[in-house]
Amino acid sequence: MTIRAWVLALSGVVLSILTLQLGVMYFTNEAPGAVVLFPPDGFIAGLPQDIAVVGAGRNWISLRSDIDRLGRELYRAGAPVVLPAGLPGCLPISGTSGQNTPV
Repeated sequence: MTIRAWVLALSGVVLSILTLQLGVMYFTNEAPGAVVLFPPDGFIAGLPQDIAVVGAGRNWISLRSDIDRLGRELYRAGAPVVLPAGLPGCLPISGTSGQNTPV
């Protein structure tokens, strides 16, 4: 394989994983938490009261909630990218630990 083929293959794998994670948050209720990437200004103020902010950084916010369809609620609130958190193989909910935390 050439370098171009490797780059295209790796890009396809990364895009597939990202698409799968976006789909998990939008179509299922499996993840107990979420990480919002690149939240707009005022995003936290516009969240429903039953969504808790458990961590934040410059370009991300980690959230937890027991509501149904957390991903859809976050997209309604203006989140541009929502990834699952708290599941095995996903980002940790706290945003600071290298381990998944039980819910």
